Amino acid sequence: MTLDRITIDPEVMSGQPCIRGLRIPVSLILRLLSIGKTIHQVLKDYPELEEEDIRQALSFASWATTEKTIPVTA
Repeated sequence: MTLDRITIDPEVMSGQPCIRGLRIPVSLILRLLSIGKTIHQVLKDYPELEEEDIRQALSFASWATTEKTIPVTA
């Protein structure tokens, strides 16, 4: 899986994962889709985005939420 459109830069949006260094965080894309906006509506609202940006935002969210933490007991 390639996520070359997702950037994390401490100088942009306080280090939140963003789309291609733009000040559009992945969380905004997820929020818009979760309230029922379609990909095409998001693209209309944010013309600087491309469909692949949204697809990678979804892939990133999927990857980020499947990371596992294994508790270690002493």
